[in-house]
Amino acid sequence: MGRGTLRIYLGAAPGVGKTYAMLSEGHRRVERGTDCVVAFVEHHGRPRTEVMLHGLEQVPRQRIEYRGTAFPEMDIDAVLARRPAVALVDELAHTNVPGSRNAKRWQDVEELLAAGVDVISTVNIQHLESLGDVVESITGVRQRETVPDEVVRRADQIELVDMSPQALRRRMAHGNIYQSDKVDAALSNYFRPGNLTALRELALLWTADRVDEYLREYRGEHNIRSTWQARERIVVGLTGGPEGRTLIRRAARLAEKGAGGEVLAVYVSRSDGLTSASPKELADQRTLVEDLGGTFHHVIGDDVPSALLEFARGVNATQIVLGSSRRRSWQYVLGPGVGQTVARDSGPDLDVHIVTHEEAAKGRGLPVARGARLGRARILWGWVVGVVAPLLLTLLLTNVEADLGLANDMLLFLALTVAAALLGGFLPALAAAAFGSLLLNWFFTPPIHRLTIADPTNIVAIAVFFGVGMSVASVVDLAARRTHQAARLRAESEVLSHLAGSVLRGESSLEALLERVRETFSMDSVALLERSGDLEPWTCAASVGARPVDRPEEADVDMPVGDHLALALTGRVLPAEDRRVLGAFAAQAAVVLDRQRLVGEAEEARRLAEGNKIRTSLLAAVSHDLRTPLAGIKASVSSLRSDDVEWSEEDRAVLLEGIEEGADRLDHLVGNLLDMSRLQTGTVTPLIRPTDLDEVVPMALGGVPDGSVELDIPETLPMVAVDRGLLERAVANIVENAVKYSPEGVPVAVGASVLGERLELRVTDRGPGVPDAGKERIFEAFQRFGDAPRGSGVGLGLAVARGFVEAMGGTVSAEDTPGGGLTMVLTLRTAAGTAPPPPEAAATTSARTTSARTVSVHTTSVHTFT
Repeated sequence: MGRGTLRIYLGAAPGVGKTYAMLSEGHRRVERGTDCVVAFVEHHGRPRTEVMLHGLEQVPRQRIEYRGTAFPEMDIDAVLARRPAVALVDELAHTNVPGSRNAKRWQDVEELLAAGVDVISTVNIQHLESLGDVVESITGVRQRETVPDEVVRRADQIELVDMSPQALRRRMAHGNIYQSDKVDAALSNYFRPGNLTALRELALLWTADRVDEYLREYRGEHNIRSTWQARERIVVGLTGGPEGRTLIRRAARLAEKGAGGEVLAVYVSRSDGLTSASPKELADQRTLVEDLGGTFHHVIGDDVPSALLEFARGVNATQIVLGSSRRRSWQYVLGPGVGQTVARDSGPDLDVHIVTHEEAAKGRGLPVARGARLGRARILWGWVVGVVAPLLLTLLLTNVEADLGLANDMLLFLALTVAAALLGGFLPALAAAAFGSLLLNWFFTPPIHRLTIADPTNIVAIAVFFGVGMSVASVVDLAARRTHQAARLRAESEVLSHLAGSVLRGESSLEALLERVRETFSMDSVALLERSGDLEPWTCAASVGARPVDRPEEADVDMPVGDHLALALTGRVLPAEDRRVLGAFAAQAAVVLDRQRLVGEAEEARRLAEGNKIRTSLLAAVSHDLRTPLAGIKASVSSLRSDDVEWSEEDRAVLLEGIEEGADRLDHLVGNLLDMSRLQTGTVTPLIRPTDLDEVVPMALGGVPDGSVELDIPETLPMVAVDRGLLERAVANIVENAVKYSPEGVPVAVGASVLGERLELRVTDRGPGVPDAGKERIFEAFQRFGDAPRGSGVGLGLAVARGFVEAMGGTVSAEDTPGGGLTMVLTLRTAAGTAPPPPEAAATTSARTTSARTVSVHTTSVHTFT
């Protein structure tokens, strides 16, 4: 049995009607006699969707147990056993409950398709894997449930379910999507008009690209070369000349006249790398076309008109925009220009626009001489061999008594022609062939010393000599140029390979990269210049070498990178072929510069995040820890001022003592908070000093009832480098939290011991613990589990503790406790010059030895927190 077909209803957001459309299609299939079942559809409490399920056979779902709760999932085996012709499967990007056969529902759908079952499914645009970052930047929500784009692209049919943002918000307000208690929050967050408009545009563009892809596949399968004008695509042919900007703007105006018009700028360069185009002009034109919403393409081709037409037909273009030729009138004797050739060969399906401009008929300038690549010395020797050597050979042959014969004389002159081609290229070889023919005719062909030839066979011989000489010279010159080109390409590939390796290795030294550029191109100096705007002055981001320039105009070579960045080199002028490699270096320099700045910004963001964490902890402490002593003080003062009760002196003393203790506690805490506030603003640092845990922990237990804690802190433990007040508050919060949720009658055990190179402080509570998914969440502010008793706090205690510990350079994490409960792992720095005693001396000494280690303080508490 063949593979089943997949049909997908694609939507821009929840509630546009994907499931409704899928169920409507299911009813249509059933009415036509198709065996169609509902494999899995979730109506989410929407009455209209639920009504659509009536009349459709539903395959029973399976229920999978996970952490004590049963979750419904699609029963793959039941659907395969039922073997319907069509199965309706909702929410293609859904993540299955752990314990299911497949991790994702789209994998379930793949099984059904492989079994020959046709599937109709639904998915939202935000669930496509490639659009995750884009959707997050628009909505601020990261989509956890995604489906690979390829799965959706392979669908046999994709139907977009579209709805305007206004209509979707009205549907939401009427309660047709979410329950009434969630409508206001949804409308003010995810379902804002801007979000919905952007998501709708994403869905439309993605679907349009899929249509274009299908159209290209169809045209390729049926070998259709003609243009189908389903969409205006305008190709702009660029030469690298200044007229390119005019052509791009004209093409953009043409594209605006048709809905969905697209501009594609293309530059065709020859395979040998020789070009008269200005790299800077091409970079500016590329920026312009991208700013206007188009794309830039670089095509290699020796036949420019053919390459341009091939590209235009490949992208299904409808129009080509070219500039009037810059050739002068006499140059048309050499053949028609690119514009005329393209217009002649374009056919009826491509419109060609020839746009006039200021540079028309002004000429292109002199082409690059091919011989220039051989070097002046080689060219000079080539001319010497081509002109002087035939004279010397003639002098030698005329003074030799033996007659070698005309054939041998021609071979000797032919050897000189080949040597001239090897040394100087084609032109010296041409001169050697022509001059050699004259010398053969004058000195060695009867009648001698006359240009006339008596024997007709000698005429043929000299003509053949000239032709063979020309042919051999041409072949030798071509081979020499190809060898030179291959050697150059090999050198370029080595340089680019090294550059790519540096990118993969993550080398981020901008100065090292610029030094590499200077060495590669034998320059005196290299500078990376930047500016913030077109009218702003240039500044040097980095430079190497002596006397770097301050402006690109002052450099011997400048390579622009965008509008506001340029690589400036001094020392010599580079040939055109070297600029390709230089462009790769310039692009990498821009990447390295951006990476260095991103690293700096990330470091600044980390510093700000740490400061914000401290600030959050301060606010949390104010709202959480000040409330208890204030309540005690308020109650004692209210009691003393009450006229209803006659207090004895002993009672008054107790109340006053409570007021004093609460005031002292407030004074101590406010002092710590003020220090932390100054720390966050950078005006003060924590008072870090060596501290014994056996001095801090007992002080931290002052806020818990007597008998609720069993304390075991050996005096022989090493000292830690902390702020004593901050550590006391952190430990107090954790211990008070453990006592608060400890089972009745079970004291909290607080103990400490040395384990290897760590010091562990354990606050053990035999509570039910916290699941793995909640171990990090408990450190967030205002987080409380559902089984926490009412009135037990607002969920800030552990957040405050972590903030204080991290302010001292430590960390706090959560681990499970064997037998139940939760272990908080607090890591701090040890004080310099302290070390735990050896085991044999642990009972008798608390000697300090010079060392520096990490201390891990473990505090074990219950699963709930304040």
